[in-house]
Amino acid sequence: MSGTVTIAGRADWLRDKNLQRLLSVLSSHGDQARIAGGAVRNALIGQKVADVDIATTTLPEETMRRAEAAGFKPVPTGIEHGTITVVAGGKPFEVTTLRADVETDGRRAKVSFGRDWKADAERRDFTINALYAEADGTVVDLVGGIADIEARRLRFIGDAEARIREDYLRILRFFRFFAWYGDGRPDAEGLKACARLKEGLDRLSAERVWMELKKLLSAPDPSRALLWMRQAGVLSRVLPESDKWGIDAIHALTETERALGWGADPLLRLEAMVPPDAARMKKLAERLRLSTAEANRLQRWALTPPVEPTETEGMLARVLYHGDPQGVIDRLRLALAAARGRAAQDVATLAQAGGLSRLLAYTQKWERPVFPVKGADLAALGAAQGPRLGALLRQLETEWIGSGFVLGRDALLERARAVIGS
Repeated sequence: MSGTVTIAGRADWLRDKNLQRLLSVLSSHGDQARIAGGAVRNALIGQKVADVDIATTTLPEETMRRAEAAGFKPVPTGIEHGTITVVAGGKPFEVTTLRADVETDGRRAKVSFGRDWKADAERRDFTINALYAEADGTVVDLVGGIADIEARRLRFIGDAEARIREDYLRILRFFRFFAWYGDGRPDAEGLKACARLKEGLDRLSAERVWMELKKLLSAPDPSRALLWMRQAGVLSRVLPESDKWGIDAIHALTETERALGWGADPLLRLEAMVPPDAARMKKLAERLRLSTAEANRLQRWALTPPVEPTETEGMLARVLYHGDPQGVIDRLRLALAAARGRAAQDVATLAQAGGLSRLLAYTQKWERPVFPVKGADLAALGAAQGPRLGALLRQLETEWIGSGFVLGRDALLERARAVIGS
């Protein structure tokens, strides 16, 4: 990238008439508005753009007034920090007034509004996140972000320690953005600063920590970033459960995901890094405040016994019936990834991988069969209500499971009739 750099032609979303109209009304009467941050970065890299943010010299109240006058819907989602969400054509655009930090405590900042684009850029975290684009797509780079994108280099703006002390979450963001956009070794100064200031992570809310970890674990291959996190002592700070278990399985897992088309699964990757201990997983879920669905999945995986590659489908069907299919799928996927990872050095593991693949395919197609007999059926045959009826029902279900779920309702009722008659 040399000379004037533009995202025009690389960003279809730039032609959005509502976006152009919004930029226009915010850039009138001596003011300026530009697209800011991740949308510019991703357009230059060639990655998908999820959200388009705008930076503007207009004060928040003026932003709202102009947006409303243009027929858009402004919502004061973070007005104290200068942020207005403008809904234009059904799409939300986050519009933020240029800012400078006045005071920070490592978690949040008090800001003053301004008109200085360089000061606004310099208060951001990394050079690749501090790029702007004009309405015509021309990129404005005030901190050397374009060169860092070209080199796939992640670098703090200015002094790394100063940037981290403004918000300790930037330690995790350093590794997250390195996982997504970095190459080679992380920036040495940034890495040293993260290692020195890692105790500041203890001041962050669990929700913010898990949000960053989940984004990092969603990268195409987070293994290098996790390795450097471990080297810096950051990983054990936020995920002590990984200490004696490790991250060695992650690379083989991401390779298997790519080869078999599974897609990035941050929770499966987390399971690859921690021990299958239900009590510890319960504490982990509580500490990081995982969602109920995430916590339940982690528990089910931890409680599911390992599945041997030589197991028959009939044996596996019993495990699935009594247990949790998602827990079995997670166990099988992790075991299959590990076997594939060892196959390059140990040909014998190819047979294990084949067995695990077969069982995984079976599990993914498996549907829980419905036991065809109910208590009312036994009562109709003359069985008295109470513990004996329940025991008979369980006995019949055990026989049904033992038959591979093929014993039909009539055969089961015939057995029940014989037991009741005796």
